[in-house]
Amino acid sequence: MRTIDDLDVSGKRVFVRADLNVPLDGDRITDDGRIRAALPTIEALRGRGARVIVAAHLGRPKGAPDPRYSLRPVAARLGELLGTEVTFAADTAGESARAVSAGLADGAVALLENVRFEPGETSKDDAERGELADRFAQLADLYVGDAFGAVHRRHASVYDLPGRLPHAVGGLVLTEVEVLKKLTTDPQRPYAVVLGGSKVSDKLGVIDNLLGTADRILIGGGMVFTFLKAQGHEVGTSLLETDQLDTVRGYLERAEREGVEIVLPVDVVAAEKFAADAAHADVGVDAIPADRMGLDIGPRSRALFAEKLADARTVFWNGPMGVFEMEPYAGGTRALAAALIDSDAFTVVGGGDSAAAVRALGFDEAAFGHISTGGGASLEYLEGKDLPGIDALR
Repeated sequence: MRTIDDLDVSGKRVFVRADLNVPLDGDRITDDGRIRAALPTIEALRGRGARVIVAAHLGRPKGAPDPRYSLRPVAARLGELLGTEVTFAADTAGESARAVSAGLADGAVALLENVRFEPGETSKDDAERGELADRFAQLADLYVGDAFGAVHRRHASVYDLPGRLPHAVGGLVLTEVEVLKKLTTDPQRPYAVVLGGSKVSDKLGVIDNLLGTADRILIGGGMVFTFLKAQGHEVGTSLLETDQLDTVRGYLERAEREGVEIVLPVDVVAAEKFAADAAHADVGVDAIPADRMGLDIGPRSRALFAEKLADARTVFWNGPMGVFEMEPYAGGTRALAAALIDSDAFTVVGGGDSAAAVRALGFDEAAFGHISTGGGASLEYLEGKDLPGIDALR
């Protein structure tokens, strides 16, 4: 893949597909990690005299403008971090975008409105996506793909547009791929994987693939209750995917056959309801009350997980251990992050909620080997799937 160093960008309009899908509370950005991650590529292009046109998505609008998902607050924050004004186009690939593109000076930066305001962005129809990609191509001379969080999507600005312009891979995507190769090509062992989050079904493919590469898999979060139920435990009102019980039993049997250690919690924090002020207590996994739900791994499990990570040389973590946004149920995720920092392993935090938790709980990002910007993309890479946005840049 060509990098931005291989492009002559001086005086050229460069369309940069970035991942600026940040969480918002109204128009207030609550975590600007993805904006910060996009800065090096944008700054490198500016420094070489490019006219930078940034495109990104935010949330899941239904192919039409929706003020709740406007990138206007992101433009303001991007300008603050760059130390320069970022011109905001009021549409994605229409009259405003064309005017903004035409008016850019060397070294200037503009941000287009949410690409998902256009139905063609996410369309499954090749012609509809292609029509939007044609309009994007009119805005620029060159294309740089730097939205790792979207490379697993066959979307117009990610997959179709690179075929219409001279293109290169951005620094963020290049780094992400290099890091993930370390997890899939002869990782240093023991290789431990920590999976959390709410649903087993979100991680079926990656569990299946990791059973052939990891030495041990630690499981927490809401998804663990399907594993516990598959072992015969009662889980009260905890999150449970009954349609995945047979699949999980199969994974447990296969792990035993192949010598992969599956580590499950031995205790959980069980609450009367899904609320920070709910009555809650630590209980063993064999004693979860029928009227309570597990919302975090318990203290003994935190110690167990730390022990299982202590000798690891490579660790991949995707998904929180509990409802970390509520302080009573943040202890498991906090303890896990601390255990990763204390280990001597090369640690990869697999984007999404895990990366958000690291920042929300006050950890130094530099203490981890790598914090990914793309949870879904990371998982699909580890599943061994082709990533359309990467294929388009080759």
